[in-house]
Order: sequence, then C-alpha cells, then structure tokens
Amino acid sequence: MDIDVIFRIAGIGIIVAIVNQLLSKADKGEYTVFITLSGVIIIILSILPEIKNLLESLKDFADF
Repeated sequence: MDIDVIFRIAGIGIIVAIVNQLLSKADKGEYTVFITLSGVIIIILSILPEIKNLLESLKDFADF
C-alpha cells in the first residue's frame, strides 16, 4: 500500500469535515449525513483495488 492512498483518504476526510462544518453553520445540517456517507463511499471505492491485491496475495500465499 502506497503512502498516496493514505494521503487521499486523509484529504477526502478533511474535505468532508470542512463541508460538514460549512453546512452546519448555514443551518443545512440535514445534508451533513449525505455528505459523510458520500465521503465514506468514495473512500471505500478508492481502496477497493488495494483490498483486491491483498486478497490475491493471501490466495497466492495459501497456494504455495
């Protein structure tokens, strides 16, 4: 796993936190749940290839 994946996750988390704060201050708190959920979905989709690589490595290790 490269360090850029960690930075990408952190960047998405910071952006989601800032947008949530801005929406809360603008009395649009009902949208914060959707913003948080979309951030989680984006992060899951971005780490899916890494999970696939991990599972393939485990499969190759088990076959030895």
